[in-house]
Amino acid sequence: MAFDGFVTRAVAYELEQSLIGSRIHKIYQPHSTDLLLNLRGFGKTHSLIISANPTYPRIHLTQKNYPNPTEPPMFCMLLRKHLEGGTIERIKQIDHERIIHIDIKVRDELGDLHTKRLIIEIMGRHSNIILLNPDTQQIFDGITHVSLNVSSYRQILPGKKYLSPPEQNKANPLTVTKEDFFSIIQFNEGKIDKQLVQSFTGMSPTISKELLYLAVLPTKENLWQVLSTWMDNVQKNNYQYAITSGEDKSDFSIFPLQHFGEQITTYPTIGECLDSYYNQKAERDTVRQKTLDLSRILLNEKSRNEKKITYLNDDILEAKGAEKYQLYGELLTAFLHQVKRGDQEIKVPNYYDSDSELVIPLDPLKTPSENAQQYFKKYSKLKISLDYINQQLIKTKSEIEYLEGIISQLETANVHDVEDIREELIEQGYLRIRSRHQHKKKQAPSPSLFLSSEGQTIYVGKNNKQNDYLTNRIAGPMDTWLHTKDIPGSHVVIKGKDYGEKTLIEAAMLAAFFSKAKNSSQVPVDYTLIKHVKKPSGARPGYVIYDNQKTLYVTPDESLADRLIKK
Repeated sequence: MAFDGFVTRAVAYELEQSLIGSRIHKIYQPHSTDLLLNLRGFGKTHSLIISANPTYPRIHLTQKNYPNPTEPPMFCMLLRKHLEGGTIERIKQIDHERIIHIDIKVRDELGDLHTKRLIIEIMGRHSNIILLNPDTQQIFDGITHVSLNVSSYRQILPGKKYLSPPEQNKANPLTVTKEDFFSIIQFNEGKIDKQLVQSFTGMSPTISKELLYLAVLPTKENLWQVLSTWMDNVQKNNYQYAITSGEDKSDFSIFPLQHFGEQITTYPTIGECLDSYYNQKAERDTVRQKTLDLSRILLNEKSRNEKKITYLNDDILEAKGAEKYQLYGELLTAFLHQVKRGDQEIKVPNYYDSDSELVIPLDPLKTPSENAQQYFKKYSKLKISLDYINQQLIKTKSEIEYLEGIISQLETANVHDVEDIREELIEQGYLRIRSRHQHKKKQAPSPSLFLSSEGQTIYVGKNNKQNDYLTNRIAGPMDTWLHTKDIPGSHVVIKGKDYGEKTLIEAAMLAAFFSKAKNSSQVPVDYTLIKHVKKPSGARPGYVIYDNQKTLYVTPDESLADRLIKK
C-alpha cells in the first residue's frame, strides 16, 4: 500500500477544503486503533475516519457506517471531553511526511477559547493518534502508549512533552532543483528506485517504480522530466485518484499507476478512493483478528470429535464380537465338568460347528462357573453398549457437521456476523462469557439482503442465528427456501411467489457460495416452500428438516454477491 507523503498531501488538501470551519459533533472509537469523527458545517455533514491500525493506518473522509461501542474506551472519552463542540481551525501536513496536524478551537468550562491539536502519524506499525496542547506541547494522551521500554527517543504518555518523529534527513521532492537532483541520485550505482526512496521524503517504493516506468529509459534527463512533471501536478493539487489492479494485487495512488496493471478505476476524491480500497481490506483484517480464537477452538473441537469417532468405531468392532462371548459361556457351561480351577484354557467341541473345536481362554484365578458367568456378563454388557455407541456415533457426526458449518460461516463472515457466531458459541457452551459485567443489549440478527437481476428480494443468512431468524421469523409460508444438499451452508429465502427462473438460479448460486462448497462446481441446492421446512424441538441453531424439495445444480460465482444490488 502506498499511503505515502503524496497521498498524505492529497488527503490534507481535501480535508482542508472540506472541513475548515466545521464543528465536531460526535466522536466514536469503533475499534481499539480507530476513531470516527462526525462533523457538521456549512449545511453539510462529514465523517472522518482516523486509524492507527498497524496494518492499515490511514485518515480520510468516509461514507461507511462504523459500529458505535456501547461503552466508549478511555481515549474516546478523553477526546469527547476536549474536542466535541470544537471547530476545525487548521489542517496541515508536516514537511511532506505522513504526519497531519489538525487544530481545533474549543471553549473550556468557563467559556474561554483554547486550541487543541490532534496529531495523526501514519507510520506503519508505529502509527499513532495523539492529542496535545500546542502551546505547551504537553500530551493529553495517545491512542497507543509508547513507554521508555519501547522507545528511548520519545515516549507517548499523558503529561509527557511531545517530540516529533526523528528526522530522516531527506530532500523534499517538491522543492528539489535539477542540479540537486543530479547530485543526489548516483546513476552509476544503479538501483535508482531504492535511491529515490532513500533520498526523498514521502517517496514510496510504488511511486519510485512508477517514475522509472514513465521515464522509459532511466537517464538523468528523462527521470528529471518525469519527476518535475509529477511534482508540478502535485504542487497544483491536480490529481487523478485511482486504484490500479494487476495480478493478485492492487494499490491506490494520486495518479494511475501505469506500471502496476491494466485495470484502473478512477475516483473524484481521495476520500472515495481510499474508502473503496480500505473498506474490504480493513474489514477483512479485523474479521481475521476476531476469528483467530474462534477458528482455533472450533478446529480443536472438530479434531477431538474426529478422534472420538475412531474410538467409537473400535468399540463397535468389539461390540459386534459379543456373540463370541455368548458362545464361550454356553460351551463352558456345557463342558463345565471338564474344567479344573487353575486351567488357562480349554479345548472343547463347538456343537454349532460339528467339524471344529474351539479353544476358550480361562482366568486361572476364577472357578469354572465364574469363568462362564464372566463371558455371559461381557456378552450382555457389549450388547447393551452397542446401542449406546451407535447413538454416540450419530451424535458425534452431527457435532462435526455443526462445527464444519460454523467454520464455513467464519470464512464469509463480516464483523457483525462474527459477533453473532461468538454469541452462539457462548450459548452452546464452547466459549465462556468474556466479562461478568458485560451486559450487551441483544439485537435481532440481520440477514444479508440482495436484489436479483429481476428485481426480486433474496435474503441470505450468514450464520446460524441469522438462519433461524430468517427461516422462522422473516420468511412467509409461501416463500421459497434454499439450502445446499447435505452440505453445511446458509439458509436462502426468495420473498414472494412471482419470480423467474433467473432469480431461482441466482438464489441457488448464493446458497452455494455461502456454503462449505463455495469452491466446488455443480453444487446440489435443494429448494422448497417455507411451509415444508420445520425446526425440530430442541435442535441446535440453524438446524431444520424439510421435504417436498427439488434440486438444482449450480456452480458458485464469487462475483455474484457483488453484482447483485445490495440494500
